Amino acid sequence: MKRGTPHRALRDALLRWYRRDARDLPWRTTQDPYHIWLSEILLQQTRVATARPYYERFVQALPTVQALAAAPLDRVLKLWEGLGYYARARNLHRAAQLIVADLGGQLPRTADAWQRLPGVGPYTAGAIASIAFGARVPAVDGNVKRVLARLFRLQTPLDDRATRAALWRLAEELLCEKSPGTVNQALMELGACLCTPRTPRCTECPVAPWCAARAAGVERKLPIRRPRKTVPHVEAIAAIIRARGRHLLTRRPAGLLAGLWGWPGTELAEGEQHDSALRKALRDAFGLEIVVGDRLATVRHEFSHRRLRLHVYACRLVRRTPRHARSAGANWLSPAELERYPLARVDRKVWAAVMPAPAERLPPPVPLRRAR
Repeated sequence: MKRGTPHRALRDALLRWYRRDARDLPWRTTQDPYHIWLSEILLQQTRVATARPYYERFVQALPTVQALAAAPLDRVLKLWEGLGYYARARNLHRAAQLIVADLGGQLPRTADAWQRLPGVGPYTAGAIASIAFGARVPAVDGNVKRVLARLFRLQTPLDDRATRAALWRLAEELLCEKSPGTVNQALMELGACLCTPRTPRCTECPVAPWCAARAAGVERKLPIRRPRKTVPHVEAIAAIIRARGRHLLTRRPAGLLAGLWGWPGTELAEGEQHDSALRKALRDAFGLEIVVGDRLATVRHEFSHRRLRLHVYACRLVRRTPRHARSAGANWLSPAELERYPLARVDRKVWAAVMPAPAERLPPPVPLRRAR
């Protein structure tokens, strides 16, 4: 950073660049706080190109916070299907219900009030409050952290408490009273488009004259991050049970994919036998007695925090007990109905893998009444 250079000159250069070169994105053409909130939730840990069609789909299907609050969770999850991190969708839905029930449908105006809603942390709260309501609060996401770490040559790991505090302080110092939301968006845009992780385009950067990392020739070495933890490998099993052209699916309980529908199954402990583990899982969870048949497929899927290998078996239902009740969250679905239910991407992979499997590989099952 050039000594004696006020932040104002840096900020003015940043804003000129942003107003000239910013990407044309649909959530940047609205001041509707609901739409801005929706975009920020969709963009959490998601690329712009991926989030954009979901945003457009949500705005068309659920254009107001009242519409979102009134929608069944299954519809919200279906609109979200394939985007991952499904807790975001559940929290979005719950927050909309709280806004309608407790706030009369009026979205909060301050960052502090936003953080009292589920799924809204400091960054999201700052982004919404500054962009939608002009509040002078910073919004420090991953892109902004990288920009500031290079701009001010921060030489401590990003996840250090002192570094986090310094990043938020620096971001706040760069804000102005007139358009804090635009400054926040410009910093995000700079990190997304020019100040990228591996190959920063410094020759095109509007704030390069003020960048301490650039001046020292260390822009590619910053920011400093701690080594990532090893991603664990998980083995799991799932059952494909068919009856009269329908398949048994279950609603997933609390956890990573809570609320979505999927194939019944379980994770495997080390050394556990597939057939006995699958029989026990369906007996304990749903009161179903099954015979495990041929393996139909092995599906691999990567989550952000683990790698999954899912072994899929053709299974025959031989008996059900009274424990299999509607509260268990199971349903027999035709292929057409299955398309309308919200499934995780890994379960869609299973469906694609087993669709060609001939039904005659399964002996006739004992009929199971559909849950209503």
